[in-house]
Amino acid sequence: MSEPIISVSGLRGTIGEQLTPVVAANYVAAWATTLPKGRIVVSRDGRQSGAMLGSAVCSSLQAHGFDVIDLGVAATPTVGVMVRTEQAVGGVQISASHNPRPYNGLKLFNSNGRVLPRSEGERVLDAYRRRASAWVSVENLGTFQQLADPHAKHLELLLSRIDTSPIQNQTIPVLLDSNHGAGSLLGQRLLSTLGCHTKILGGEPNGDFAHPPEPLAENLQDVCAEVKAGGFQVGFCQDPDADRLAIIDERGMYIGEELTLALCLMQVLPSNPGTVVTNCATSSLAKFVASANRSQVRQSAVGEANVADLMLAENAVFGGEGNGGPIDPQVGFVRDSFVGMCRILHLLATTGQAVSQLVSQLPPLTMYKDKIDMSAESLPEFFALLQHAMPDAKASMPDGLKLEWEHQWLLVRGSNTEPIVRLIAEAVDLASAKALCNQARALVNLPQV
Repeated sequence: MSEPIISVSGLRGTIGEQLTPVVAANYVAAWATTLPKGRIVVSRDGRQSGAMLGSAVCSSLQAHGFDVIDLGVAATPTVGVMVRTEQAVGGVQISASHNPRPYNGLKLFNSNGRVLPRSEGERVLDAYRRRASAWVSVENLGTFQQLADPHAKHLELLLSRIDTSPIQNQTIPVLLDSNHGAGSLLGQRLLSTLGCHTKILGGEPNGDFAHPPEPLAENLQDVCAEVKAGGFQVGFCQDPDADRLAIIDERGMYIGEELTLALCLMQVLPSNPGTVVTNCATSSLAKFVASANRSQVRQSAVGEANVADLMLAENAVFGGEGNGGPIDPQVGFVRDSFVGMCRILHLLATTGQAVSQLVSQLPPLTMYKDKIDMSAESLPEFFALLQHAMPDAKASMPDGLKLEWEHQWLLVRGSNTEPIVRLIAEAVDLASAKALCNQARALVNLPQV
């Protein structure tokens, strides 16, 4: 049996090979040794393996003296909301996010209802590697409670953040592709409350994905065709745990995940300007919208926990990541597809413009991603070569090396799990973005792609 992939915020792996009930029980046992006694919220996405892992997780926590509040199937951002609502000491979401069906995983939340920051995650990682546990006697076992309606508080928060009347007055036709993940349960209630005329694809959260679960263009061609054929004003596409949102416009064109945050900011910032936080791999579209609305963007290292850290430090009005993960601090410091749906529907309703018209107001920027086989030890020398070869760029090191020009940038960062270097470039067209990555490849005598 091989080891699961472990980070400071959780683990994931293939069921029966890397991730078993024993691994799950031992992992949360180690986590439990780092916590004060109290309640813990547990949830899962719709995968077939989720209930099995949930039983192991809940049993292990109860056997450490923690009272478990089980949400059943719920979205990752809902876990964050319910940790705070229930004044829990932590939360566990059982999900492998966008990974395919054989995978599952565990994502940990602290008492603030956010994914574990690095300092707390490193303590858990150390405890797990030491196989730490603190099993209790029968007199001290924790209790188990299933919530009848785990989505109500999240729905209430979402609706409190916008004026719902412009949306409710228009009966906007919406297609929601939840792809048999966790997003359909709250998604259907939210869109119904907003008065949308809604069609749900993959509404049963059973993990039987109708297409590969990551909401990318190549996986959503049938959904795009259905948006166009059905005359929907917008298509919303979630990943299995519903923390990411990709958008399809009224013409059936996939506009992607990078535009999700930009469209949200077009709705948020005119009436609530301030600091926005993104990670350093997020499109410059956020900066464009911010500068047009008396606001500024601060960039963190890649990772939701890093974005949340900087949002708190900067007292940000909004934030998120370019993978379709908007974060509204008044709802929670967790990426939230439902936040994206509310903000974009409000933008459509109040401007009277179609998604394609709103997108046309943004500069045409394109991303290209590549990777190079390279050990972590070689990174400092590679970074020096890049800065010498591109002296006209503004260099910074938010996470790896970022080189920026007026209308384009290149981010070079090592992987935390593999001996590779990831290259991400953004420019006004694909050829220019690709050329930046190829310049980097040439420095280590690799062929262009």
